[in-house]
Amino acid sequence: MTHHEEEENYNYIYYIVAIVSGMFTGAIIEKGIVWILVGAVLGLLSAALYIRTLAKSSHD
Repeated sequence: MTHHEEEENYNYIYYIVAIVSGMFTGAIIEKGIVWILVGAVLGLLSAALYIRTLAKSSHD
């Protein structure tokens, strides 16, 4: 009998880091709260792109 262990999915870490980094970048621009939100959205989109293209894991 083989024991199938479920692999942990840590993709949420990429999303959290991207949102915080985007918000920080938006805050550095110092043009208002709108740019903080824009930075967060752009960070989220870039994290999704990274996970979808570069961080693919192979399933054997």
